Amino acid sequence: MKIGSPLPHKKARIEIIPLIDIMFFLLASFMMASLTMIKLQSIKMDLPTATTASRDFKPDILNVSVDKLGDIYVGTTQLNLVAFQAVLSNRFRVNTNLPVYISGDKDATHGAVIRVLDIVRREGIQKVSFAITPAPADKK
Repeated sequence: MKIGSPLPHKKARIEIIPLIDIMFFLLASFMMASLTMIKLQSIKMDLPTATTASRDFKPDILNVSVDKLGDIYVGTTQLNLVAFQAVLSNRFRVNTNLPVYISGDKDATHGAVIRVLDIVRREGIQKVSFAITPAPADKK
């Protein structure tokens, strides 16, 4: 004779939802740990050229150039950082919709171009573009 238990018999189950939660936690913690391991350094780089680019100088556009030494030119006039910031603020007061094109020398450092971009953004100018010089035509 078989005597039954007063407690109902349940099959054992493996719950997968807590395992998924643990995997997402591990993924997030490894991602956060890997982000703290990245060292940010500025490097010297060649700025891009394009075959379809063309120079576009309009009077309402402020053309800013950075040479390989990090000197700043507005048009053809060389300016230091204080004078450059003054020119930006004066032009921005006149035209709050002022577009700025930043072009860099092929040998200009990335840090010098970013310094100019930072000054432009600090003045409140939102329309900023990087001008690309056309690539030299192939001579056949």
